[in-house]
Amino acid sequence: MSYIRSAANSRCARVRPAAAPSIRFVSARIVVALVAVAAAVGLLGYGLASKGTAALSIGEPAPDKELETLDGSGTGSLADYRGRWVLLNFWASWCDPCRDEAPALESFHRRNSDLGVVVLGVNLDDASDDARAFVEEFGLTYPQLRDGDGRERRDAYGMTGFPESFLVDPDGRIALIRRGPVDERFLREEVAPVIDAAEAAS
Repeated sequence: MSYIRSAANSRCARVRPAAAPSIRFVSARIVVALVAVAAAVGLLGYGLASKGTAALSIGEPAPDKELETLDGSGTGSLADYRGRWVLLNFWASWCDPCRDEAPALESFHRRNSDLGVVVLGVNLDDASDDARAFVEEFGLTYPQLRDGDGRERRDAYGMTGFPESFLVDPDGRIALIRRGPVDERFLREEVAPVIDAAEAAS
């Protein structure tokens, strides 16, 4: 199951309920008022919890940070691929949809790596051994970075769950956002045309 942040574990402050009135019976008017207040608080909490989904927009610079490589051989970042198209994929080994999309991402990377397009995986909220086992299981050959805690990257990209992918253009700007798993059809009909159109116009 993919990870979805709920209001309970987001940064929203919980509202402590008021003490119960001492009177035995509460009028219908007070009940209606309490329901209205609860609804307003709920909407406010939902808005705050969902705020991250609008953290990035097309055309904005992609947040970058030096991260450890998954194999422990050093560090890497988006800046290492400046001048190339990058499909940045955030994933975790315990995420079922991540398992579903892994073969399609590997296939996309193999087809396009010689054309200046690279898939860059970023493993978050995961144990290193589990993540490395995932890469080995699916035979992934595209580069992999990791951030064990993952909170800073999730917040920087306004993530709401796993997996999520961001197409970054050669200048380091967001060209496409996918909040959810990708498949062969999405890569063929949504990602490839963005790259082809931009290259044709350049």
